[in-house]
Amino acid sequence: MEKNNNASEMLLKAIIESAVDGIITINTRGLILSINPAACRIFGYEPNELEGLNISCLMPEPDKSSHNKYISNYLSSGEAKIIGIGREVLGKRKDGTLFPFKLSISEVVFGSEKIFAGIIHDMTALKTAEEKVAQLSREKELNELKSRFVSIASHEFRTPLATILSSVSLIAKYNRPDDEQNRLKHITRIKQNVGNLTSILNDFISLSKLEEGIISIAYQYFSVPEFCKDLTDELQGITKAGQIINYTHSGTRIDVWQDRQILRNILFNLLSNAIKYSDENKNIYFISYTTEKELFIEVKDEGIGIPKSDEHLLFERFFRANNAINIQGTGLGLNIVKKYLDTLGGEISFISEENIGTTFKIKLPIKD
Repeated sequence: MEKNNNASEMLLKAIIESAVDGIITINTRGLILSINPAACRIFGYEPNELEGLNISCLMPEPDKSSHNKYISNYLSSGEAKIIGIGREVLGKRKDGTLFPFKLSISEVVFGSEKIFAGIIHDMTALKTAEEKVAQLSREKELNELKSRFVSIASHEFRTPLATILSSVSLIAKYNRPDDEQNRLKHITRIKQNVGNLTSILNDFISLSKLEEGIISIAYQYFSVPEFCKDLTDELQGITKAGQIINYTHSGTRIDVWQDRQILRNILFNLLSNAIKYSDENKNIYFISYTTEKELFIEVKDEGIGIPKSDEHLLFERFFRANNAINIQGTGLGLNIVKKYLDTLGGEISFISEENIGTTFKIKLPIKD
């Protein structure tokens, strides 16, 4: 009988020592009673370095400081929160690095003593592989996104470039004093198409930065009316004949603490859309107003509006409304605007009626 017991003990010891996963036993005070070679390798220790130490030495904070309390609460209440339940936790190696592992704990009654046995499955390789797969997926999506954008952009570039080339050629022929009206007409066409090209390029630059996560926020104080008036003057140069951007400001403050460049990108996009989707001789209303804590901006046009059936897709990437298919655009502008606002902690909403017009409203926190 004794021979059989010895054989069983030797077999059990051989199994534990050759196990791929780490196995650690502790007593009710949290002291390490045994640790197999796999656990030593996982944590980067020699066996004689850990036996007798508190198991919390293998834990990062806050688990390290709370572990003895966990055991005490279990022994007094009998309520098992982690015993018998596998869970993913972080371990701390001898060199201080942290790593993920799957931990399963069981309670063993050994004579009159309670012992806790933990099985540790190192998940470092799995997590690394998952991260690589996720990174490859993101890169693949980004490459597909860029390829699609380049395809759309190259198509959208053709018309404005052809128009610019045609207008430049015609201007050269209008060299008499009475040709002034024709020259002005083609200069206006050139300005408008340069504006279209600029909008496409801005979309491309913004998309790349947002998708690659390289947008940095640079807060600064600036005057909202001054900022908006400068933008209005800039965009008035690419409006259609008879279009006027009407800007007004009201509120409890003039200066705000926000990212000026990102806000410019947002408003440039909204105002460009208002110009693009409105006919000649239509008004565009550009309104800013402030409270002590928030900045509100509205861009209202008298354009083609958005079909009700398309409204739920408006901020999707590459989406073009049914009534805008024949108007130049990449379908990225509003998606980019939404992402910019998310970055700044802002919100966007809109109301629209087909053939009447659209109003976009944005709300931004004023940082102090």
